[in-house]
Amino acid sequence: MLPIARRLLPENHELVDGRLQIGGCDVIELAEEFGTPLFVYDEAHLRARCREAVEAFGDGVAFATKAFLCSAMAKLAFEEGMHLDVATGGELHVALHAGIPADRLVLHGNNKSLNELRMAIDAGVSRIVVDSFDELDRLDALHAETGVVPKVLLRLTPGIKAETHDFIATGQDDSKFGFTVSSGVAEQALARASAADSIELVGVHAHIGSQVFAVGSFGKAARVIADTAAGWDLAEMSVGGGLGVPYINDERAPTIAEWGETVREACESAGVTAQVSAEPGRSIVAAAAVTLYTVGTIKDLDGIRTYVAVDGGMSDNPRPVLYGSGYETFLPRDVGADRPRTVTVVGKHCESGDVLVRDGQLPDCVTVGDIIATPVTGAYGHSMGSNYNKVLRPAVVFVADGDARLVVRRETYDDLTRLDV
Repeated sequence: MLPIARRLLPENHELVDGRLQIGGCDVIELAEEFGTPLFVYDEAHLRARCREAVEAFGDGVAFATKAFLCSAMAKLAFEEGMHLDVATGGELHVALHAGIPADRLVLHGNNKSLNELRMAIDAGVSRIVVDSFDELDRLDALHAETGVVPKVLLRLTPGIKAETHDFIATGQDDSKFGFTVSSGVAEQALARASAADSIELVGVHAHIGSQVFAVGSFGKAARVIADTAAGWDLAEMSVGGGLGVPYINDERAPTIAEWGETVREACESAGVTAQVSAEPGRSIVAAAAVTLYTVGTIKDLDGIRTYVAVDGGMSDNPRPVLYGSGYETFLPRDVGADRPRTVTVVGKHCESGDVLVRDGQLPDCVTVGDIIATPVTGAYGHSMGSNYNKVLRPAVVFVADGDARLVVRRETYDDLTRLDV
């Protein structure tokens, strides 16, 4: 098996005597300093993708924080000119705690509570993306209570089935999200929202799913929502997020710039005059990071498979368990080495399904105590992590110009009991 494809690694990496450096930092030395598992993010890579998104979609583009959120990431995205898309009161709290101005925040969510909406209105968020008639009822109640008239977009369901895993497809008619276009519900929602005194309807929104490689699907969705909103003279339209990224050697994906061009062309052909924005998340952060693990056990089951067990697992990357997602793995101490040994990389949790890489490739020389890495783990690892089996959540470091900056400390055993009463 060939070496890891270097295009899967963070942009600002290099090999020094075969060893991986990211942002001028030797990753094995990072593992020794900060321990494993460890998320290592190339800060300059993150900033470059944020700038690319702003260039592609303009000032209204928002970073989808569900992909990866901590105070340092919130500040970075804001510094690079992005709004932040938050989907819960918790994400809103983190963004505000990081010092992000409320008028740079957009609140999402298919089941926002009255308290979450009140929190957003009290803070003064820029936009609320409304997902249901029940939410419109709650906004009516809050207007009666506060007199505040928030600016909102309506999330429409365009009936576009994205070519992705069913669990992360959201644009088809059978979806928990949004107001369905094909049934006429979207028109009803537009009529109610435009007539309401409790809100100011400024635009429409759609999101067709995640990890989407066919950018033409975004164009189709843009045309559907543009047609639906054509008679309402709205100033804004968001095509959401969901652009896919390559996780394994033989995958390719469009760039953010190519995605933006496709959306612009579709909107121009549909006669859209509204400001068109988007909400990239995965495509901003995924490829910016690698996760480092320490090998603890190697089990060769003759004629069956070889298990390589590491000190993390489904608690720091649940995507393989949830979606059957594929990843590569390699030895940072010898990145250019051939990888002829087929292994299954597993975690330390008490689950047979605790698999990180089903059919991974490693050099024959892999041994207990080695640091191994999985690339393209910057999205939905930290953010979807858990404490299953009371495994401690990993630390997160940002690296740039030879310096490593701890932005999320590793949990301690005391953290596991701090909420107990």
